[in-house]
Amino acid sequence: MGRRAELERVTNETQVWVVLELDGRGEAKVSTGIGFFDHMLTLLAFHGCFDLELEARGDLHVDAHHTVEDVGIALGQALRRCLGEGKGLVRYGAALVPMDESLARVVVDLSNRPLLKVTGPRRPGAVGGFDGQLAEEFWRALALNGGLTLHVGLLYGDNDHHLLEAAFKALGRALDQATALDPRKEGVASTKGVL
Repeated sequence: MGRRAELERVTNETQVWVVLELDGRGEAKVSTGIGFFDHMLTLLAFHGCFDLELEARGDLHVDAHHTVEDVGIALGQALRRCLGEGKGLVRYGAALVPMDESLARVVVDLSNRPLLKVTGPRRPGAVGGFDGQLAEEFWRALALNGGLTLHVGLLYGDNDHHLLEAAFKALGRALDQATALDPRKEGVASTKGVL
């Protein structure tokens, strides 16, 4: 289908290069210098059935915040480029994903009205050197730069690795649904005629 974008984001703190192919097979080649984050991005691509190549270099001697946020910005911008005007998109996607004792729900609208809402009884802590709070920074950057209305429900879970994994898998599945093409629609999925 050719829904592909390649871009590079360079700041004084980070350098991010991303290639995103929406109509892929779920293959990922990711290197951010943050092992757990690489794992989450790989899950996102696999369960979203899109192909992702991503390399990031950042000021990890400070902490992982700038790298994680800038990856979200770059990936959101790549997604926006892939979607173009949004013609023919299903637009909405939702997924409820368990990971052992944890359960996460993600609902997305490719509305071009960026918003992130994260709910749940608690936020995940550190996992493998990855500060769980950074997941929310990634989701926010992705939503703002991708034009997504994004709701992430961390419903319950005892293990922070499982809770984050469920959320990233759910995000992939929800994006797969929302970015699918509806053969019945020629324009955008909005009575306004524009997203």
